[in-house]
Amino acid sequence: MIANYGYKDGSGDFFIIVDTDKCASCLDKPCVENCPAQVLEVVVDDYDDEVITVREEHRKKIKYSCAPCKPTSGIRQMPCMEACALGGLNHSW
Repeated sequence: MIANYGYKDGSGDFFIIVDTDKCASCLDKPCVENCPAQVLEVVVDDYDDEVITVREEHRKKIKYSCAPCKPTSGIRQMPCMEACALGGLNHSW
């Protein structure tokens, strides 16, 4: 399943996208440790799998929470995505 955490406003779509199937098969969840803003957390889903979600307090301000790692211009790989060897984590902007 693909889960989207974030928001849409007049300036764009700002979502962190988690592929929970890939996430559930990852044992260490290194993306959580590698996020300097502590945006991500591990939860148990409805199928008793440990998956990654965006903390509730960051969901409506994800663009700003991720801003130190993701500048508005240029391409930069984010620490959480670099840590995810399975490619289960992405950003919409």
